[in-house]
Amino acid sequence: MRFAIVDAFSPNVNPRPEGVAPSLVVLHYTGMIDGPTAIKRLRDPEAKVSCHYVVEEDGRIFRLADETQRAWHAGVSSWRGITDVNSHSIGIEIVNGGHDFGLPDYPPAQISALIDLLKDVLERRGIPVVGVIGHSDVAPARKDDPGEKFPWAQLAEAGVALAPVVGETACTVVYAPGIEDQGVAGAQAALSAIGYGVEQSGMLDEPTQAVVRAFQRRFRPDRIDGALDLQTLALIAEMERLSRPA
Repeated sequence: MRFAIVDAFSPNVNPRPEGVAPSLVVLHYTGMIDGPTAIKRLRDPEAKVSCHYVVEEDGRIFRLADETQRAWHAGVSSWRGITDVNSHSIGIEIVNGGHDFGLPDYPPAQISALIDLLKDVLERRGIPVVGVIGHSDVAPARKDDPGEKFPWAQLAEAGVALAPVVGETACTVVYAPGIEDQGVAGAQAALSAIGYGVEQSGMLDEPTQAVVRAFQRRFRPDRIDGALDLQTLALIAEMERLSRPA
């Protein structure tokens, strides 16, 4: 490790399945009043939740589970056909009150420490940058974290996440919620190729809108409406390109 980590192990872990190594890193916000409250819950046997690391607002990093262990952070989730995300991932909780507490900004010291941690984890584990995702990506109908204020672009600049850049700025809606069209099926196929769990029905139904909102929350956070507009479609296409295996 190139930085200090404080051990505060949680009992809420179990072994990963034999032969399974982490290929994903899932980022969360804690959604609680402060770090000590979150860590207390993540170590409470009755809560049945945990993670591998907690990054405090001042940049301190706590280790709650060894990376060889399966921590309980993702819940019911799916990514690239993996439905047991906990077994295939490292979970990082970032101390932030989340939407229930006004979604505060993420302090610079916290993001700097997170970037250092991610660089270390990705290098040691051989996890590709495409494997760094948010809780809302794997559980779009249930979760909104790490939220629209999370600086994904800053992580991308540091080489520890992906962030598509497109020239399209128009938000003209092409496919509104509820519409059925082959173009919607194409967008669903692209979202599925990125990793999202979405059925390719050709209809912009509520489950698909939840996925689109999760995508927008991460890549176009200033407008989260679940509609497929020109900019959203361009971002989906570019992210699908970036996500292809090298």
